[in-house]
Amino acid sequence: MSTLVANRKSVLPSRFAWLMGMHGENYHRLDRLFAPQRLATGYYFSSVDDHLDVRLQVIEHHAYTIDIEMTYCIRDPESGGLVPSARIRMYRDARVAEVLHYHSDQRLERALGPLPPARTVFERRVRKSSFLNRWLEYLAEQGHSIGTLEQAPSVATGSIQALA
Repeated sequence: MSTLVANRKSVLPSRFAWLMGMHGENYHRLDRLFAPQRLATGYYFSSVDDHLDVRLQVIEHHAYTIDIEMTYCIRDPESGGLVPSARIRMYRDARVAEVLHYHSDQRLERALGPLPPARTVFERRVRKSSFLNRWLEYLAEQGHSIGTLEQAPSVATGSIQALA
C-alpha cells in the first residue's frame, strides 16, 4: 500500500540542510581517510601506485576547528601552483568540513568546459563541497589513507615547496 505525501517540503530537505549534510559527509570522509585531528601540525605525503602523490598540510589546530590544505604534488604549468588544491576547515564540534578555497587545473577546465558562474553564495558553497566530496571519494578508491601518510621531515617551507 502506498502513501501519498500531502506536503512535499516535509519530505525533502531544505537546500541549507542538504548543504550541511554534504559538509558532514565531507568531514566523515576526511576523518576516515586521513584523520587530521590526530595529526600534528606540519606536512604529510601519501603515495600509492597511481603516481599522484597527495600532500596534506595540517596548518593549525584550534579548540573547535582544524585548518588543513590538501593538494596533489602536481604543478600547473600555467599558474605554477599545485593543483588541484583545497583549503579546508574541519569543525570538530559540529562534525562538518567546509572548503574555504579550492583551485583546479586550468587544462582540466578547458577540456571539460568552463562551469557557469555561480549566481549565489549558496551555489559557490555547493560547488566547493561537491568538489571535495568527489575528490575524497577518488582518493579513497585509489588507496590513500592514514596508513599511506608519511610526515615530511622538519625542513623549511621553501624546501617543502621544492619537494612538491
